[in-house]
Order: sequence, then C-alpha cells, then structure tokens
Amino acid sequence: MMSKAISRKLAVAAIVAGLMIGACGGSTATDSQLALTGVDEVQTIVETPPEGLVILDIRTPEEFAAGHIEGAINVDYYAADFEQQLGELDLDVPYVMYCNSGNRSSNALPLMDSIGFSEVYELDGGIQAWFGAGLPIDQ
Repeated sequence: MMSKAISRKLAVAAIVAGLMIGACGGSTATDSQLALTGVDEVQTIVETPPEGLVILDIRTPEEFAAGHIEGAINVDYYAADFEQQLGELDLDVPYVMYCNSGNRSSNALPLMDSIGFSEVYELDGGIQAWFGAGLPIDQ
C-alpha cells in the first residue's frame, strides 16, 4: 500500500508533468505554476513577498483560530461552498496555500489549477512543518 506522502508527491508530479506536456502542445499550454514547496522556500516567499501574495489557510475556522501564518486568510476546505469561495479569489496573484499536514492542500492544488489560479505554492507538510521548523504563528 502506498503511503499518503508518496501518493501526494506522485499526484503533484503528475500535475507538473501534465503542465509541462501541455506547455509543449502549443495552443493548450497554460501559464500555471503549481508547486509543492518546502518550509525554507515558503519562509523566503512570506518574508519577501511578491506583489499581491495571498497566504491561504484552508483548515477549519477552529484550526485557523488556534494558530496560523501571519497575514493568512481562511477558506475552509470542508465548507460546502469551498470551490465557489476559491473561485471568488483573484486568480492572477501568487498564493502560498497550506492546511494542517498537507492532505487537504494536496487535494486542493489540482482544483485550484482547474479553476485557473496562475501561481500556487503548497506548503509541504502544512502548518505542522512550519511550526516544527520553529517558525512563528499568529493566534
């Protein structure tokens, strides 16, 4: 049986491969940049944010209230209108997205691609990895 971490990495690799194949296909190419990103790189992005950066926490409101990355907004992955809420966000700005451990965010990444987000960095290991690295959280 395949571990969740390996399964998640394979899913992301498939997305990236699909984007690369699509980019070679001419008219079907997308300009999407989706990436499973480690804590160190996310920390750099958050500390020196590109213009318009949105930090997107897709945990429940209760999890968000218990602690989140400074400046994050909360869109609950389990909300019935999650996809609609995502669709109301600006598709053309960069996002750092995370959940608790990476399970929800790995499922949300292909959804965000299908909606048309242009640049999404998924925090590998979620807020647990962020906190485990000794990085600050807001409450």
